Amino acid sequence: MEEMLMKVNFYATLRPIVGQKTVELTLSHGTTAIQLVHMFVEGYPAMRKELLDEQGNFLPHMKFFINGREAVYLPEKFETIIQPADKVDIFPPVGGG
Repeated sequence: MEEMLMKVNFYATLRPIVGQKTVELTLSHGTTAIQLVHMFVEGYPAMRKELLDEQGNFLPHMKFFINGREAVYLPEKFETIIQPADKVDIFPPVGGG
């Protein structure tokens, strides 16, 4: 199966955990958003508690964007297949006041 290099951008409190703004992952074509998250936490185990619940689902308060659209609002949600040209951003909720 053909592979693609995917850049995933992290923000705020997640950035110190990975040690950089952008992490590159090698994905197989057909990889879904949730599969990408699981691959990522394998490489960065400290991210598991930040991104996933006990059942392995993406935490509802965290934000996962594909091309500027939050995954929970996409028709396939976290089963959306990641394309080579997609821009993926993951960040915690932004507080303000």
